[in-house]
Amino acid sequence: METFFVFFLNGISYGLLLFMLSSGLTLIFSMMGVLNFAHTSFYMLGAYFAYALTGLIGFFPSLVLSPLLVGLLGAAFERHSLRKVHAYGHVPELLVTFGLSYVVLEVVRLVWGPANVDYRVPDALSGPLFTLASVKGQGLSWMVGAGDAAMCAAAGNSCTQFPIYRGFMALVALFMLGSLWLLLTRTRIGLIIQAALTHPDMTQALGHNVPRVMMGVFGGGCALAGLAGVIGGNAFVTEPNMAASVGAIIFVVVVVGGMGSLAGAFLASLLIGLIQTFAVVIDVSGASLLQSLGSPVAFDHWAYPLLKISVSQMAPILPYLLLVLILIFRPKGLLGTREE
Repeated sequence: METFFVFFLNGISYGLLLFMLSSGLTLIFSMMGVLNFAHTSFYMLGAYFAYALTGLIGFFPSLVLSPLLVGLLGAAFERHSLRKVHAYGHVPELLVTFGLSYVVLEVVRLVWGPANVDYRVPDALSGPLFTLASVKGQGLSWMVGAGDAAMCAAAGNSCTQFPIYRGFMALVALFMLGSLWLLLTRTRIGLIIQAALTHPDMTQALGHNVPRVMMGVFGGGCALAGLAGVIGGNAFVTEPNMAASVGAIIFVVVVVGGMGSLAGAFLASLLIGLIQTFAVVIDVSGASLLQSLGSPVAFDHWAYPLLKISVSQMAPILPYLLLVLILIFRPKGLLGTREE
């Protein structure tokens, strides 16, 4: 039971990290109609900037400064490149962001090398946040920190720890979610952004600089990706292929949640985070399930090799299977409203 609970929290924290990354992409698409293929490159830049700055000013200042630097780069790219091709349609936009992803990849390799860098979780956030112990004869108990080592080592007892940094990731993601919601719904800036989204000509006529708003939105979306890179780079690995490793899953999140829907991206992120976290530990195949139910299995049948594949082996492809099912039965996504 304690393992299930900790795995559930791990899935939630991973899902919130996916939301941090997908929220910027969703915001850019909902505002500008641009599907930014270079979005995960800004995620990678956030991790590498944090790695470089942590050695100079520490982790917590770099947690603020790195996303700002990434956001400025994103805004500069929108102003001097993306805006110039925006009038020619979606294909040039896709091509220019696709090209940017390769430029960023090669620059990162030139500056930091082709291998992974030593970007670690800070000491202040290392160690277990709490320990769940299943004590023989007493049931489940909760302990702060590492708990009682002697009790965990006793026969019949088992302990599972939840890291501090996982809790920190979830806290930052929830703070970002709340801040984004307040910005878009409770501030004048949010009203201008929403007005520019639905009625750009009228917003421009009222004296607001819509292209500048677009630049700010694009830069803000890139900054959110950079924040995810700062948080996720040391939790996983910081290396030049990290953008490609999460690129596909982020587009799955955006499509499953619904193109342009922040609420949908949040729901899809949590769903995919839980699916991937639990799937890797479920060592059950179709053949073993049929045998446990007493059903006869034709071992020479052509489908038997497929039945031998376990859920844990299929874990990497489950989000894409979900994507296919969503596109078949609900093309707009879980909470999507756009027709594009």
